[in-house]
Amino acid sequence: MTQIEGNKPERNLVIDSYALLAYLEGEAGSDFVANAFGMAEQGSLECFMTIVNWGEVYYSLLRSKGERRAQEATHVIDQLPVEIVNMDLNLVQRASRFREKFRLANGLCFAASLADSHNCPVLTGDPLFRKLDEEIQILWLK
Repeated sequence: MTQIEGNKPERNLVIDSYALLAYLEGEAGSDFVANAFGMAEQGSLECFMTIVNWGEVYYSLLRSKGERRAQEATHVIDQLPVEIVNMDLNLVQRASRFREKFRLANGLCFAASLADSHNCPVLTGDPLFRKLDEEIQILWLK
């Protein structure tokens, strides 16, 4: 992959909570997510995730596996080549527009908002993202 000025990766990717959970739990598509992280470590891809989606991952693991597993996952996430993005008013407004138009859960809308603002795809396996396939780019887990 070619690099652009300043050694910044040419491509960006938003990781949604579905994809990160698949990776953390070794579920279907985890190898696809691992490949994206490998590309990010090599500098050919930059990965992002919203703080809202990070919270979804933590909550999901806390609810299903308990406090210890949720905390272990935060340590793993801290080591991954993923920038956790705090939401500003612009991103929240975008997410709110997606939510109003498509009646989707907040987490999906925040991931879509970040992808839209970065003009890049969301990596997911969540079938609810199909409602957004004409609005944002989606890279489906395989």
